[in-house]
Amino acid sequence: MPGDATTDGFVHLHVHTHYSMLDGACRVKDLVHRTKEHGMDAVAITDHGALFGLIEHYQTCVDAGVKPILGMEAYISPTRRDDRTTKPGESAYHLLLLAQNLEGYRNLLKLSSLSYKEGFYYKPRIDKEILQEFSGGLIGTSACLGGEVASAYLKHDKQKAKSIAEMYAGIFGEERFYIEVQGNGIQEQNEVNPDLVDLANRLGVGVVGTNDVHWLEKEDHFAHNCLCCISTGKQHDDEGRLIYPKELYLKSPAEMREALTGLGDAYANTRRIANECNVELDFGKQYAPVYKVPSDFDNKTDHAADEAYMRQLCEDGLVWRYGTTDVDTAVRERLEKEIGVIAGKGFCSYFLIVWDFCNYARENGIPVGARGSGVGTMVGYLLGLCNVDPV
Repeated sequence: MPGDATTDGFVHLHVHTHYSMLDGACRVKDLVHRTKEHGMDAVAITDHGALFGLIEHYQTCVDAGVKPILGMEAYISPTRRDDRTTKPGESAYHLLLLAQNLEGYRNLLKLSSLSYKEGFYYKPRIDKEILQEFSGGLIGTSACLGGEVASAYLKHDKQKAKSIAEMYAGIFGEERFYIEVQGNGIQEQNEVNPDLVDLANRLGVGVVGTNDVHWLEKEDHFAHNCLCCISTGKQHDDEGRLIYPKELYLKSPAEMREALTGLGDAYANTRRIANECNVELDFGKQYAPVYKVPSDFDNKTDHAADEAYMRQLCEDGLVWRYGTTDVDTAVRERLEKEIGVIAGKGFCSYFLIVWDFCNYARENGIPVGARGSGVGTMVGYLLGLCNVDPV
């Protein structure tokens, strides 16, 4: 297990890196280094609506002997992801998602993709429908004051807060949904924290403490303040502009214990969640799409099937290009050598996929001008990826 976390210390589970564009100010390498300096052996990445930094975070953590926790602070529509009628400030709430395992990691990828493809409205959004479908292997928390539960309490609607929390507990299950609290000095947060803890107790779900980290050191607040000016198009001395509270930095375990005093198991549950998040990514394997060959060829293993089909298309290409399969020795030798190299590298499906869309284009009167590794090869010439005879 990469950077296996087994101690009783605090773990930051709500962290924004520089991949939270113009909002987070933690560079991944510096984040992991500072985590180790604080004596913490695990740290999460939960950028706003995106997973751009996950691989960098994972690899940097593993190299440093820190357990990587992969997540996202998702934007969730109050209605449906395709609803474009709500006002900008009411179009999305926050929801923290953390991957427990590979299933959860893949569901994060799916949810993030759908948020951009189907739900983008000011921000990349998901909704309860797809969250229900792709919630497997994920731990959810109610997030910050921008979350749906806390927002209901801020509007003094306790019944709505309860029904929303029950809904999320139903999606994730009581063991995988937590009410999130923070000790960041924000007056509104201090007001809703007792209600949030009470709600967690009444629903039988856990309560977890975070610091909604946006920068690393306490003195970095000014720099982050300037970042907010860039993000919002404001001047530093503009009145009423967005200014983050000064406490949202990567605090030490001792600082977090003090900040979360009186909030139940909020501190201890960070370790509980960290121990449940065990994603291992294998970068030694090749992850590439596999072309679905015709049924005449699918009685073989994947690589043998796509090699056989590519070979048949090349034989057809010999007739197309040269009028016969009885070609010059130089052509045949070139073809056999290339097929051996392509098949040996496991790239037959790659060539078939490119052939598929080039062939479709050609059959529908769309000009074809493929570039890349197929151009200049005999296989590419016979498949119609290019029109240059390499011999």
